[in-house]
Amino acid sequence: MNISTTRKDFMIVNMGPHHPSMHGVLRLIVTLDGEDVIDCEPILGYLHRGMEKIAENRTIIQYLPYVTRWDYLATMFTEAITVNGPEQLGNIQVPKRASYIRVIMLELSRIASHLLWLGPFMADIGAQTPFFYIFRERELIYDLFEAATGMRMMHNFFRIGGVATDLPYGWVDKCYDFCDYFLTRIVEYQKLITRNPIFLERVEGVGVVDGKQVINWGLSGPMLRASGIQWDLRKVDNYECYEEFDWEVQWQKEGDSLARYLVRIGEMLESIKIIQQALEGIPGGPYENLEIRCFDREKEPEWNDFEYRFFSKKPSPTFELPKQELYVRIEAPKGELGIFLIGDKNGFPWRWKIRPPGFINLQILPQLVKRMKLADIMTILGSIDIIMGEVDRITISVLAIVWLEREISAGIQQRIGPEYTGPFGVLQALADGTKLLFKENLIPSRGDIRLFSIGPSLSVISIIISYSVIPFGYNFVLSDLNIGVFLWIAISSIAPIGLLMSGYGSNNKYSFLGGLRAAAQSISYEIPLTLCVLSISLRAIR
Repeated sequence: MNISTTRKDFMIVNMGPHHPSMHGVLRLIVTLDGEDVIDCEPILGYLHRGMEKIAENRTIIQYLPYVTRWDYLATMFTEAITVNGPEQLGNIQVPKRASYIRVIMLELSRIASHLLWLGPFMADIGAQTPFFYIFRERELIYDLFEAATGMRMMHNFFRIGGVATDLPYGWVDKCYDFCDYFLTRIVEYQKLITRNPIFLERVEGVGVVDGKQVINWGLSGPMLRASGIQWDLRKVDNYECYEEFDWEVQWQKEGDSLARYLVRIGEMLESIKIIQQALEGIPGGPYENLEIRCFDREKEPEWNDFEYRFFSKKPSPTFELPKQELYVRIEAPKGELGIFLIGDKNGFPWRWKIRPPGFINLQILPQLVKRMKLADIMTILGSIDIIMGEVDRITISVLAIVWLEREISAGIQQRIGPEYTGPFGVLQALADGTKLLFKENLIPSRGDIRLFSIGPSLSVISIIISYSVIPFGYNFVLSDLNIGVFLWIAISSIAPIGLLMSGYGSNNKYSFLGGLRAAAQSISYEIPLTLCVLSISLRAIR
């Protein structure tokens, strides 16, 4: 963090990660001179779940249910990019009907994502009414998703070579009705918001970024098009069947928060035009390329193999990915969503690298909020439109143990279960603990590095030591109820000390208050709950 040396009375404020306007577990360390923002440092890593490494230890079909957790507000796009990569690697043709169905689902998902951007964005700047209105239309979209896929949010609908199932009877008519209804709602949003003087005062001229900057920063989506760059991957790459429809790229030239709002409102109208044209021209035919089930299949199991003797363990169909590398991208609601994929003539991808638009777009936040007011941070951050599920990436300090984690994870995925990974499954526990300790490097510049580093270790050590109290058999000396309870109290009291050390070592009163709250929470109900379970188990053994 770059802080001017001419002033000594700057205030450093933590915004997030537990803050409703952060749109997820994002932490901003903001340096203020009164109400003016001097510097802003985004802190990531609170939601990193290793999605890329999971992909490298799964087949594509097995991995599809995971991908909807990247951007859980635009789940159709994460499924689309997951199947588009293998389709291009294997030169797999998608039937025309399946392509039309995909376009319809993608544009409905785009509208749903923009709606759930609009409501919280308006709430962030003080307008609560649109926040309630957007759920009215969003639920109608989810009704359509549920009728077609069986799920409202996590659909698992896309497949290599098509989609999972055809549209049910009457679904097209219901989608027509929604399009006609939604056009009237868009007019209502524009009357309510676009010319509202309070809204204009909050967004006009706030967070301005010009065309040269967005290109240099690698921004995409509405962030790019709101700065005068007419770039939309649906027009540029012509994936699926977008070239068959008549629609226009929405763009503005001002580059401020108002321009980004107008781009997204215009994109919802264009999505309705695309959906209506797709519904009118949707052809007949198959919804999936069934021939792909016979191509590049891995070795067929022989009779009396494990899969035939235990039908509950029969795996899903898997296909070998050709030994090639490929970067595939689509135009998601937040920008360019890409996958860098390397095949190795195996059912598992050799490399799976995600290019999330939210992570790239968030990079420019410190530049946009400098010399702005504190209240403008909410406006600018909201106009970027981020989802922390796709923003969080692997942090620098984890790189040292990636190799070890990859090797252990690969061993776990051999269908033998984590309990057999190493003696008594200790390798999995060691990998998880190591990742927990080294996940982030968040040492404050003014803090006590020793206290701040030892604190989390004490909390983890107390958890490990507590296993010595849990009775493993009738002859174990600590199976006595009285001894076990008192030892548990003594061991568990170490964890709050670690929390307090971390808060005190940060040399920040807000972090210290957070440590006090976490320690009080641990003492108040976490330890008593554990004691109840321990007492019951010890009593049962006696």
